[in-house]
Amino acid sequence: MNISHNWLNDLIEIDLPPDKIADELTRVGLAVEGIHPHKDDFVFDIDLTSNRPDCLSHLGIARELKVITNSQLLVNESENPEVPMPAILTPDFVKIDDSRLCRRFTARIITNVKIGPSPQWLVDRLEAIGERSINNVADITNYVMHELGQPMHSFDLDKLTEKRIIVRRAKNGETITTLDEVERKLDESMLAICDADKPVAVAGIMGGLDSSITEGTVNVLLEVAFFQKENIHQTSRKLGLSTEASYRFERGVDIENLKRASDRAAELIRDLAGGEHGEFIDVYPSRYTPNEVESADIWAAVKRLTGLSVDTTEANRFLTALGIEQQREGVYVSPSWRHDVLIEEDLVEEVARHAGYENIGTALPPAYGAGEYQHSEVRKKLLRQTLVDQRFDEALSYSFIDKKFDDVFGVIPNLIDGNSEETFVTLNDSVMEGAVRMRPTLLPGLLEAVRLNFNHQRRDVSLFEVGKVFAAKTSRDNLPTERELFSIAVTGSERYENWSMPGRELDFYDAKGSVEAAIEAVGVAGLDFADASFKHLRKGQSASISLNGKGVGSLGRLNEEISADFKFKQPVYVAELDLQTILAETQRPILYKALPKYPSVVRDVSLLVKRTMTFGEIRETIISQGSEICRSIDFVDIYEGKGMKVDERSITIRLEYRSDERTLIEEEVAAVHKGIVTILENTLGIKQRY
Repeated sequence: MNISHNWLNDLIEIDLPPDKIADELTRVGLAVEGIHPHKDDFVFDIDLTSNRPDCLSHLGIARELKVITNSQLLVNESENPEVPMPAILTPDFVKIDDSRLCRRFTARIITNVKIGPSPQWLVDRLEAIGERSINNVADITNYVMHELGQPMHSFDLDKLTEKRIIVRRAKNGETITTLDEVERKLDESMLAICDADKPVAVAGIMGGLDSSITEGTVNVLLEVAFFQKENIHQTSRKLGLSTEASYRFERGVDIENLKRASDRAAELIRDLAGGEHGEFIDVYPSRYTPNEVESADIWAAVKRLTGLSVDTTEANRFLTALGIEQQREGVYVSPSWRHDVLIEEDLVEEVARHAGYENIGTALPPAYGAGEYQHSEVRKKLLRQTLVDQRFDEALSYSFIDKKFDDVFGVIPNLIDGNSEETFVTLNDSVMEGAVRMRPTLLPGLLEAVRLNFNHQRRDVSLFEVGKVFAAKTSRDNLPTERELFSIAVTGSERYENWSMPGRELDFYDAKGSVEAAIEAVGVAGLDFADASFKHLRKGQSASISLNGKGVGSLGRLNEEISADFKFKQPVYVAELDLQTILAETQRPILYKALPKYPSVVRDVSLLVKRTMTFGEIRETIISQGSEICRSIDFVDIYEGKGMKVDERSITIRLEYRSDERTLIEEEVAAVHKGIVTILENTLGIKQRY
């Protein structure tokens, strides 16, 4: 950006040569990349970062020099709060249909204007910063933009249908021929400034040719407005049209500077084009609220973050000179032109800039708690290590996915807010084509990783991922729900080192065992699995997972539709759990006890049961008997097929009997074992096969 030395002298008294000004501006973070002469002037070429739109003007640079030189500006820093209402024009002369995209719009009528060439001093000022002269009114709007940082546009009032202004979204297919004589097609995502019939400007970017100022213009409508920067950026990209105005609007302008800029331009038009001031309208639906920044001790904050010791009085001088006022003890208010001053660290940055980055020492700042694990990190490390020991590999996938997965996968309980109009979190500007959703589940990314392995001829795959998922939420702060999940995907066969033949095919119970081992590793026990249906899992091979009666996830075989979509030709088993809820449980203490002194007796028993009967029901029935010597109940096998009725199957379980006081004899084990089988037969109506 080009800044004129002579122009700066109109705004602030500075007794520094140009090269010294360049050094000082560079020192405070406004890098001057070069100085070049222009007639009797010097022009600074300044490279600004995107977070400093307040310096895209001579006034913005003057504010920085005010702090550097401890001088005073020669102009007022705020607009006149008095807003005159129109005396003649109808109340709906200016109408804003979308107050989110246009938060303020001012219109000023200037009559009896004489369009002609600009005076030489104005031509020289514009040429110095690389702008060409057009005519006096157009030059004045450019001049004020570069002086105060506020883009503006002038219309020929008599060319506006019904002499009205309507700020609305364009209609799909509407066209406008802009000042560069190019016809541009608009759509409903774009904001347009229109008269009663048609668009007369692309808001914040460029005016239309049909309503432009010409030699025959007599009455001028001067527009100074505030537009949403994201919309201007999007429209500029779609149209392939970037201007000095859009460059500033995209980065953010000062909403409280509009009337002041309008007053300045109107004054120049009156002086240089013979205009007479008419009505002024200011449509301001939602007033600006200054941002408050808390800092209980600015000296301590600067010291903690930078190592600099800047006296509180000096720090407050820097901030006050930059327009950042201390409203009350410990609370500062950032000015309307500083969109980047939001938190205490921003205040520290401003103080450090003017105290001198070069004065910051090389010593590292003190580390308060740095390097310590969060309370859950150690447990998550144990979970990861347990899975790695089982030959799992950890996957890391993107947090944004394609919207084609919206209704494909079931999500963990209580993630979706039923009161929210939106279910998912949608990105306004996606990083990858099509990936516009923040993921509500880890499974799409995990399955993409499985597919990638298949494409590389690796058929035995065991993957897990720990990561955040997101969902829309109805709340005052409008922030989405965010939960940390744990997911696995297993497929193929067991892998044995140096074996040429594959092992047993992995199944539902391998996935279940891995989940149980991982959760037990974090000190939580008692996961319950129950038959349940999920949209992404195969019916009959899926289960819900709960902890202490609270649903925390799902487990099962991927259904045929999803498998076909990913082109999987072998079964894939997946599980997904709400790790955040699980880790909120109290960690079970690790208990140590002596190894048993006396041997145990193991009995396997096969039971003929109905197909609806589960191992869990059998286990709970045995436990309820409270047998002192029955120490464990384990699932062994299940058989369905030849010799079984259609609604029957055989479940084999293993019972372990042991006493801590003596060696058991066959008779007492047989008696207890027979009693358990009898209870099962009488209570559950099942029969012992053998």
